Amino acid sequence: MAWWKESVVYQIYPRSFKDSNGDGIGDLKGITSKIEYLRKLGIDVIWLSPIYKSPNDDNGYDISDYQTIMDEFGTMKDFDELLETAHQNGIKIMMDLVVNHSSDEHSWFVESKSSKDNIKRDWYIWKPGKNGNEPTNWEASFKGSTWEYDETTGEYYLHLFSKKQPDLNWENPSLRREIYNMMTWWLDKGIDGFRMDVINFISKDTRYPEGEIIEGKKYGNGSKYYMNGPRIHEFLQEMNKEVLSKYDIITVGETPGVTPDEAKLYTGHNRNELNMVFQFEHMGLGDGSEGKWSNQPWKLSDLKQTLTRWQKGLEDDGWNSLYWNNHDQPRVVSRFGNDQEYRVVSAKMLATCLHMLQGTPYIYQGEEIGMTNVSFESLDQYKDIETLNAYNELVSGHRLSKEEMMKAIHDRGRDNARTPIHWDGTSNAGFTTGTPWIEVNPNYKEVNVERSIKDKGSIFYFYQKLIRLRKEHEIIVYGRYDLILENDEQIYAYTRSLNEEKLLVICNFSLESPKFTLPEGIEYTSSKLLISNYEVIDDETFTDFVMKPYEARVYKLI
Repeated sequence: MAWWKESVVYQIYPRSFKDSNGDGIGDLKGITSKIEYLRKLGIDVIWLSPIYKSPNDDNGYDISDYQTIMDEFGTMKDFDELLETAHQNGIKIMMDLVVNHSSDEHSWFVESKSSKDNIKRDWYIWKPGKNGNEPTNWEASFKGSTWEYDETTGEYYLHLFSKKQPDLNWENPSLRREIYNMMTWWLDKGIDGFRMDVINFISKDTRYPEGEIIEGKKYGNGSKYYMNGPRIHEFLQEMNKEVLSKYDIITVGETPGVTPDEAKLYTGHNRNELNMVFQFEHMGLGDGSEGKWSNQPWKLSDLKQTLTRWQKGLEDDGWNSLYWNNHDQPRVVSRFGNDQEYRVVSAKMLATCLHMLQGTPYIYQGEEIGMTNVSFESLDQYKDIETLNAYNELVSGHRLSKEEMMKAIHDRGRDNARTPIHWDGTSNAGFTTGTPWIEVNPNYKEVNVERSIKDKGSIFYFYQKLIRLRKEHEIIVYGRYDLILENDEQIYAYTRSLNEEKLLVICNFSLESPKFTLPEGIEYTSSKLLISNYEVIDDETFTDFVMKPYEARVYKLI
């Protein structure tokens, strides 16, 4: 048992949360002003996306000073006030830790590129070219090569993301010590944990082999040489020994490409690494030949198989992070639900399905009011570097048409999650008195916090109840998960078991009205409806009934 298993985390993307000074950019004072709202919702932990000094090439994930606050977000005094206010309201703060790479404007990199014999040269990954080309053929996550030539020293530096995000060289013990000192500084300030950005990328295969090239592509896939690299567990165990183990904190690693067996190595309770990881298998549903940019239909059975593999894989050792969306993913009600006629009920169904699984649930800002994807008409309205780079490469390379690419952006682009929160129906959704850094979703007059708070049947109060149930019923946190109706393509149903108690979770993922029949072998003497997104008549049976579109019910069986 642990407090971070019993908690619910709320992710804040500060740029889009609440602007306090009218410059169009969300800030720390804005977050502090909404702590009461988050306390009302009932969450336990705020995960703050990066608030450090940054040129904002990748919206703060390119850090130029780890111990200074970004000017647009405020000052360290503002942060201290936020931390104190959150703690006074029983809310912990988890910071984003981005240490696979820094900004190219960080003083470490400025020194590193100044000469080959600089003391910080080896804090980054430098290589000479090969046969007049880059050191390897790897493709960056934001398209193009992972290598950038620097004329000062005539060598290339590695950047798995943007060229303004050079990768740090974790092979260097002096660099690691500096990072551990920085982490300790924040923890001594009173923060309550770290979410670690692409943490399983920090160990590279130092031979730097060529990546496999798929036909029609210019660059190769080098991910197997930097995902879950040769020294990754050594580095994390050292980090745990030197820093994490000395504090009672929450730690979660973003780990693309991990399997459940690999996740056990990161999160097993005797491994001395992390509390939990974010995996992305369910986020990849529908990916085609161009990944998320060639979105394909997906089947509910695929989603069930993926989530079940993770539930069963980590049930005895390790721990799951539960999430539908974040700052890099589209809005869940648009992705897996119905954001039109059934927006409210499908948002509640999706919340039920996720929050009743075993693991720590994460709510992304605006999810609790059912915010939807945005369909901007012009590429000029989008800000995300990944989206803009992908458009330029895929459309100019004639791999996708303009129409296909715009549809893909509407469906899966990262800016879907980054439009400002809708606080009310006034101008700019009450986010700012100025011009927002990215346009507000036009449906803000219908979908906003003010309306949600006034409506006792809103998605907000449904999330509030889910959070409360988690605190009242130990089985929701610690019960064993078992899938039922495995092959049903409309109903996702499962049980949770703890001692003599059982939970029965029934979720209809479709517009249709399928019939639910309780499988044989699930024994009980009494039942109680814990939560549902439609009104259920007291004496209505749950063993055999016709479900409404996007209906969800949870029963406690004894």
